[in-house]
Amino acid sequence: MKIEVSAGPGLPTHPLYAYTGGKPFNPAQPTVVFIHGVLNDHSVWILQSRYLAHHGWNVLAIDQAGHGHSGGRCPRSVAEASATVLALLDALGVERAALVGHSFGSLIALHTAAQAPARVSHLGLVGTASPMRVSPALLDSALNAPDKAIAMVNTFSHSTLSPPPSALGPGTWLYGGSAALMRRVLASNPAENVFHTGFVACDAYADGEADMARVRCPVQFVLGERDQMTPPKAAQSLIQAAHAAELTPRVAVLPAGHSLMTEDPEGTLAALKGLLAIRS
Repeated sequence: MKIEVSAGPGLPTHPLYAYTGGKPFNPAQPTVVFIHGVLNDHSVWILQSRYLAHHGWNVLAIDQAGHGHSGGRCPRSVAEASATVLALLDALGVERAALVGHSFGSLIALHTAAQAPARVSHLGLVGTASPMRVSPALLDSALNAPDKAIAMVNTFSHSTLSPPPSALGPGTWLYGGSAALMRRVLASNPAENVFHTGFVACDAYADGEADMARVRCPVQFVLGERDQMTPPKAAQSLIQAAHAAELTPRVAVLPAGHSLMTEDPEGTLAALKGLLAIRS
């Protein structure tokens, strides 16, 4: 479905696409929002979103602004993307929702939980890091040679070439499928380079630990032990900040790379189910 939202005062409204897992939105059910990373879309959450949609949750797996089926401009910062998430909840009359984000999306989820702690019931951070620095070579390639950057990201993001059958079906080529998705998302917005803009927003975000100190809900980290984009050690400062805030964070380290949702879909789903089962 598409909902009219705005990223903040003075910015125009635009349609934001949210995949619901094949189920209509039910105000009587709890809601979980899935937020993808740079140059991805809602489809990276296909197994996790469909399962929860058929097990008592409203699912809103969004295409970020300027990506895929969503209108508007690509968010220039984590804060701008976070404002869009809150605008989505407002538009649907959702007082409180669980947020699950991957990579860039994890920073957006974290910042939203810090800015509006009363609105967030659970926080899932998948493939996260603080700071989430992007190398100058990758930034330059994303701007000037996006096909080269797509190849780099996919090499760094995958620890295997084919997933278990529960992900996207037997014989699926993870590397090729991910590269095709990234090219499709890049082409979906000819007005701007959403690849480079997203990476700049990741690189500029420096509030991870301060934001975690303001979170007031259960937190789940889902990390890939073979992740070259956001290795588990890069999340340790956030995990320590969560402990310091007495959030008792849950940490799952899975045998996967950065593309956790397809490389270990069952493990990722199990970790998120455990998080969402916590009363908050």
